[in-house]
Amino acid sequence: MLILNDITYRLRARTLFDKASVTIPTGARVGFVGRNGTGKTTLFRLIRGEIGLESGEISLSKGFRIGSVAQEAPGGPETLLDTVLAADQERADLLIEAETATDPHRIAEIHIRLADIGAHSAPARAAAILHGLGFDATAQARPCSDFSGGWRMRVALAAVLFTAPDLLLLDEPTNYLDLEGTLWLMDYLARYPHTVLVISHDRDLLNQSVDQIMHLSDGRLRLYKGGYDNFEKQRAEEQEVEARFAKKQADERRHLEAFITRFKAKASKARQAQSRVKRLEKMKTITPIIENDVLPFDFPSPERPLAPPIIAMDHASVGYHEKAVLSRLSLVIADDDRIGLLGSNGNGKSTFAKLVGGRLSPLSGSVQKSPKLKVAYFAQHQLDELDERGTPYTHIRAIMPEATEAQTRARVARIGFSGPRADTPITSLSGGEKARLLMGIATFGGPHLLILDEPTNHLDIDSRVALMDAINDYDGAIILISHDRFLLEACADRLWFVGDGTVKPFDGDLDAYRAKVLEGSSPQKTERKSSERPDNKPDPIQKRVNTSAVRKKIEAIEQRISKISDLIARVDQVLADPETFRKDPTKAADLSRQRNELQSTLASAEEEWLTLSADLD
Repeated sequence: MLILNDITYRLRARTLFDKASVTIPTGARVGFVGRNGTGKTTLFRLIRGEIGLESGEISLSKGFRIGSVAQEAPGGPETLLDTVLAADQERADLLIEAETATDPHRIAEIHIRLADIGAHSAPARAAAILHGLGFDATAQARPCSDFSGGWRMRVALAAVLFTAPDLLLLDEPTNYLDLEGTLWLMDYLARYPHTVLVISHDRDLLNQSVDQIMHLSDGRLRLYKGGYDNFEKQRAEEQEVEARFAKKQADERRHLEAFITRFKAKASKARQAQSRVKRLEKMKTITPIIENDVLPFDFPSPERPLAPPIIAMDHASVGYHEKAVLSRLSLVIADDDRIGLLGSNGNGKSTFAKLVGGRLSPLSGSVQKSPKLKVAYFAQHQLDELDERGTPYTHIRAIMPEATEAQTRARVARIGFSGPRADTPITSLSGGEKARLLMGIATFGGPHLLILDEPTNHLDIDSRVALMDAINDYDGAIILISHDRFLLEACADRLWFVGDGTVKPFDGDLDAYRAKVLEGSSPQKTERKSSERPDNKPDPIQKRVNTSAVRKKIEAIEQRISKISDLIARVDQVLADPETFRKDPTKAADLSRQRNELQSTLASAEEEWLTLSADLD
């Protein structure tokens, strides 16, 4: 059990916790939410004892082991597997002692304890955790120093999960995971046998992996039963009730003040006026719950839409130093497409995004783009590209040097930095504010295609909703890479899978993809199921599952056929205009060729639909 009793902590002039109290029972899985900068990470430091309280007390059940991801990612010559195994210090010490111990009683104690903690099955458990976080057997045998910082942070996460502490503290664990790793972690946390306290802005995780939500607001902590959706509903109801009570009290206060002002000078009413003064003094002010409004994101739509498709690939390949990462790319992107890219990190999602965005050229094949196509590209690594000596105002000023002071500041305010915030040094901006500025710079000219590579890192839940609204209001095409399933479900109309050295449409929705990811991470479950029916008779349950899968594939293909047919119709509409051939014969020829490619793709999709329909019958 974790008990926080009347804790107070100030950071310079700010009060982060003001006599806050909460009790987290043993075995609870708690999502910790609150606006960025309110003190969530600070509370973790207080629980770990890294900093001291001003007043109050934090107490844990006796013998509780606290575990959290190390601040510094491992980067030595040890293999990933050995690094994770070494995180269990007791096991490591006992194995060393077992090699040198001579006292029979001590040897017996050592081996009994090793059996109790599952020491001999530890390598298999560590390997399973690493596999779930995206490391195959080959990667697990490589040294940590071979991997980049983001991948090494995954190893640090694997290490703390392997130790299975009594209180697991996780601070935004999905920030350095891809969608596949996030889905695995969500499933792992939902089954975690001890207490979990996780800071997260991932709505899907907070709905599926925790059973309580702890909310930090105005220096106070409060627990809510259920996941995030339930918390949001309860919070809205509380706001409505508090607003009604506040209005009622304000009306009463005005009535009392009016009576006092009117009659306090009259002797006949002095006593009544005085009683109302005392009543007014005793009246405890009810302050309605008011959340600070989140500034909207603003993505200007293109002034003039382009004729579809805006990009057409024909057997293209792309990679680095003449070595292909992706090949066999025959895809088309329409002017209003909403495409979500699926696939593990390292499979080539960012490489594909760079090809589409013009940052990489094809190694072979062709990539045809509309001549006037404008592309905006946002990726998290670009945060480091901001000029730390500048401000939001100076960055926008550099883009529009001919504009007046008022015009520039109006544009900066439109991005989300109004008034004095426009002159805030870049070094003083939070990660979310830097991301907001970069997105504003990237989309400045009203692009036809917007590529967003992990845009939700550093954004709190309300800001993610604002981002979702901006994406859905934007009229151009979007390619979205994100580990935030909620964002993908809300914004992506089509899913493309990046894997096996290519990119192709994914036949199914995110639920189907989640099932595929989790099934792939637990091969032993598949083996056990197959061994339970040695007679090789068809499993009726599995048959229903297979039928359902085929139906989903048919539905996905029908959607693809509809999309391609719509594209062909729109291209035909352009080609039907004689002015198209007169004004731009080259463009007309390109559209004619692209129409033939679309017709070929449509024929293949219809053939696949007929085959699957026959199988279903």
